Amino acid sequence: MRFWAAATISSFGTAITAVAIPVLTIQVLGATPLEVGVVNAAQFLPYALLGLIAGAYTDRWPRKPVLVWASIGRALALGAIPVLWLAGVLQIWMLVIALLAFGAFSVFGFAATQSLLPRLVPRAQLIRANARLDQTEAAAATLGPGVGGGLVGLLGAPVAIAVDAISYLVDAALNASINVHEPRADTHQRNLRAEIRDGLRWTYRHPTLGPLAFSTHIWFLANGAAMTVLSLLALRSLGFTAAAFGTLLAVFGVTALMGASVAPRCGDWIGPARTVILARILYPIAWLLVALAPAGGLGPTLLFIAMGLQGLAAGVENANEMGYWQTLTPDELLGRVNAARRSINRTMAAIGALLAGFLAGTIGQHPTLIGAIALFAAAALTVALSPLRDAPKVIE
Repeated sequence: MRFWAAATISSFGTAITAVAIPVLTIQVLGATPLEVGVVNAAQFLPYALLGLIAGAYTDRWPRKPVLVWASIGRALALGAIPVLWLAGVLQIWMLVIALLAFGAFSVFGFAATQSLLPRLVPRAQLIRANARLDQTEAAAATLGPGVGGGLVGLLGAPVAIAVDAISYLVDAALNASINVHEPRADTHQRNLRAEIRDGLRWTYRHPTLGPLAFSTHIWFLANGAAMTVLSLLALRSLGFTAAAFGTLLAVFGVTALMGASVAPRCGDWIGPARTVILARILYPIAWLLVALAPAGGLGPTLLFIAMGLQGLAAGVENANEMGYWQTLTPDELLGRVNAARRSINRTMAAIGALLAGFLAGTIGQHPTLIGAIALFAAAALTVALSPLRDAPKVIE
């Protein structure tokens, strides 16, 4: 319950920041399309540098302290943004540095989070536990953007970011109070390179986890690009206010909550692997609606429909995918496998954001979005044509 409560509080803060960062970047600091891409990529770049190392050390160390200190670090990194703004010196490069620091702490935090859950919940209940966390995150994504849009409109984007910083301090306090048995740290000499290699081998040589990992990497490349274009399209081309942009993200949260609510039933009905495949097919359809949205008239409506479909797919998929990984991966490899996968995922998201920022400023927003849609389709085909489609419904 404390783990769940901590995740709930930080999720609400993160949902607020999801509105505040684009508004701060585009409307307050007047960033160019390329600078928008750099800002979106900044918090993901540390995964490329630290992800594999973080996974190895997460498997060496007790995971609860790693999670606590990572949350404290994220609070300090985000807290620097409103302090710099109040001092009147905040610039794009300072925002990028703060988000790089935030991303560095997040590398360790997410590796510990995904690896600690199987020590709190029996493996047979992991899909339901992940669905419970997804429901909470979706509820936060529903209410948070509306609150965030209101805070941005009333007090400014930096104040909304300060709320997220505080939420991570509460997150750290709750996780510190969890009573969980963890193995003692191994004091013997260990080979970091060999440990990393073991994690990568399990991730990419497994007959079903390997194709799933590659598909997810492609998906993050596509999503990083698509979300960068979406912020430019909504906040500039379609003239969304901060409140309207927050409402758009809230629609995603509502449908993600619906998807997470039925995710365990879908997993029981057709199996977690096939559920992931069907969800991946919905993403290119959702973003095609965004690409078809005209500058006026039905344009905003199509964006809301697309984000609703995106949220539904994400809600159904995530719990089944995470449960599948956590069930098939031995506990002693969980930190490395989770961190390796997330490291490359976030690196791909950073590349996607940077490419989209560059391409949107050169060839235009819509051609860039068409390229992202092609990548979403490639991610769906990767799993649909793999052994994952024949995976058993029940994982022993």
